[in-house]
Amino acid sequence: MKKLLIANRGEIAIRIIRAAKDYGVTSVAIYSDVDASSLHVELADEAYGLGPGRPVDTYLNIQKIVEIAKRAGADAVHPGYGFLSERAEFAQAVLDAGLAWVGPSPEVIRALGDKVEARHIAQAVGAPLVKGTPGPLANAREAVAFAKEAGLPLAIKAAFGGGGRGMKVAHKLEEVGQLFDSAVREATEAFGRGECYAEQFLEQPRHIEAQVIADTHGNTVVLGTRDCSLQRRNQKLVEEAPAPFISEEQRDAIHKAARDICSRAGYVGAGTVEFLLSRNGTISFLEVNTRLQVEHPVTEVTTGIDIVVEQLRIADGLPLSVLETPVARGHAFEFRINAEDPGRGFLPTPGRIEKFRAPSGPGVRLDTGVESGSSIPGLYDSMMAKLIVFGETREQAVKRARRALAEFQIEGVASVLPFHRAVMEEPKFNGADSFGVYTNWIEAEFQGLPPADRVDYSEEQLVRCVIEIDGKIHCLGVPSALFSFSKSSTESSTVTKSENANSVSSPIPGTLQQWLVEDGAVVKEGETIALVEAMKMETQVLAKLSGKIKILVGSGSAVTLGEELATIG
Repeated sequence: MKKLLIANRGEIAIRIIRAAKDYGVTSVAIYSDVDASSLHVELADEAYGLGPGRPVDTYLNIQKIVEIAKRAGADAVHPGYGFLSERAEFAQAVLDAGLAWVGPSPEVIRALGDKVEARHIAQAVGAPLVKGTPGPLANAREAVAFAKEAGLPLAIKAAFGGGGRGMKVAHKLEEVGQLFDSAVREATEAFGRGECYAEQFLEQPRHIEAQVIADTHGNTVVLGTRDCSLQRRNQKLVEEAPAPFISEEQRDAIHKAARDICSRAGYVGAGTVEFLLSRNGTISFLEVNTRLQVEHPVTEVTTGIDIVVEQLRIADGLPLSVLETPVARGHAFEFRINAEDPGRGFLPTPGRIEKFRAPSGPGVRLDTGVESGSSIPGLYDSMMAKLIVFGETREQAVKRARRALAEFQIEGVASVLPFHRAVMEEPKFNGADSFGVYTNWIEAEFQGLPPADRVDYSEEQLVRCVIEIDGKIHCLGVPSALFSFSKSSTESSTVTKSENANSVSSPIPGTLQQWLVEDGAVVKEGETIALVEAMKMETQVLAKLSGKIKILVGSGSAVTLGEELATIG
């Protein structure tokens, strides 16, 4: 390959841009209107606009992205993670256009990306599995029926998703139907497909995964394990490599199962096989992510292998640069630096970063998609950057992590930095002899933090106009901040905010996804009455008191933080 189009945004686009430069390949970025001033656009060799709209109109628009790749003269496409990275139809469209696809074949993505089919493959090679549905569920009624059969708690998962998107855990029978519908909505928004299946959910499990790379010459290598148990909303916040406090027998079993599953599927590229490890030591296969993982850097720094460059080598038909599982050197943590307020249940907080001062020094690496002055749109994932800290031992890595997190400063938007600082002081996480956290430890045991100061959010857009240059018409997009009539200034004069006792206000800026009650209905205090979506997460709106509701804002409307949505009287 000579020219690589990166079908993604933010920090992962920058990570791939840097790997392309190291590999000697020209990089091509794409961007939506709200990303026009983003750092990945600046760092790429070339950049092409996707236009305005939600992700389905931009980063999920297969036809538009392939057309840009051809127009740019790219000969390969890297999907990054999220968006279209696990969509077989995107991989096929890239190949049909005569371009190289940096990833597994469409057939393998289909087989392993379908979580139900992946279970069948795992079963065929003898990997242990919890009880699950034989296929996707048709509706909420089927989900309730399976819950009665299999028992609770029950995990409802996107059949064609990953990264925790479209996953809900039901602990009560009466919530299964609502959580199934929520999982379908999230999966459709994040992946373009809403099929969901269900399986038994292990109580207080650890999340252990194995990084695999495989080439076109028949070589399949497991690079090592990671622990990703610190999660909120089933999405990872802290990862580390190698997975601590597991026996060599458990590590070998995980390596073998991961290798066997990928070999059986004919896997080519970088992928991750995920497992749950129960309190009694039982290992249960979870899923295969047919893409680069967010947490790949902790494996890179403990093995010395550039996984993204390996992906490019594999796509070029070259053999792997390593043919056996390397001996892990030292220990590494990765901290996802999300624009979320841990003091308000990790609510997303899009907005403008006024100050971004990153740490440095021995053992510190930062993969970032932002800097001071960057804007965090409400349309996309909340992750701004990833802090990776390495030490010769886990104890040294813990100490360096405390130092690096103390140095890190972000102002203008709330961030999860206070959570990371607090968790590094938790004996159940940083202990030298045991590991006491599990996938829902944050919700179950974490003591919590005070909320951050609220910051109003206004999203920068491009103002489009037509100009004539040398007799030819051109479309010009100019950042709205350059105009006195920018969207932020008009919004501030029209949005109603209220702290009245009878007012129902939006807990986050985003889109009012759905009202769960009718206008004029009688609601009860604590009842979930609406859903607001931002940064690919649904947040419930609860009734603060009982009474008759008057709805003021319609479904599908963009709302700001604290905007009055309804009144209850």
